[in-house]
Amino acid sequence: MQCPRCHHNSLKVVDSRPADEGRAIRRRRECENCGYRFTTFERIEQTPVLVVKKNGTREEFNREKIMRGLVRAAEKRPVTMDQMTEIVDKIEHDIRQTGENEIRSEAIGELVMKYLASVDDVAYIRFASVYREFKDMSVFMKEVQEMMARENDSNDHHQVQDNKDESINEN
Repeated sequence: MQCPRCHHNSLKVVDSRPADEGRAIRRRRECENCGYRFTTFERIEQTPVLVVKKNGTREEFNREKIMRGLVRAAEKRPVTMDQMTEIVDKIEHDIRQTGENEIRSEAIGELVMKYLASVDDVAYIRFASVYREFKDMSVFMKEVQEMMARENDSNDHHQVQDNKDESINEN
């Protein structure tokens, strides 16, 4: 491996730790020539998963493409890089758990929205607007209303649970 800054081949590992729920090793490395520090990840080489795009073409699954989409959707939002990395990890895990060697791009988009909705509403709407290619305001409003309904259902569930907890504490 070469240093990304000076391209020297003499590197030392400064720190190693598990990452991605034990499916990878994160290593901090330091160039012995220029002192530059950087991070690498080691993962098990797995059978490639092909993504079937809307036009029928196939390309290899790429975590970085999902991450780029998340970064764009979460721009200027309180979503951390760790949260986005966790979403990508969950998506890749879900895909590999199917045992299939092909997945439709639409299924990946749905997974992104599923996980992003629980992190940030605005980032979710941004991603959904690009992914679902909203044609007009009515389609956009329908998506927002569905999101608000899910939020209300979730709040109603928490309120019912809180009421149950209060009645238990009173007894």
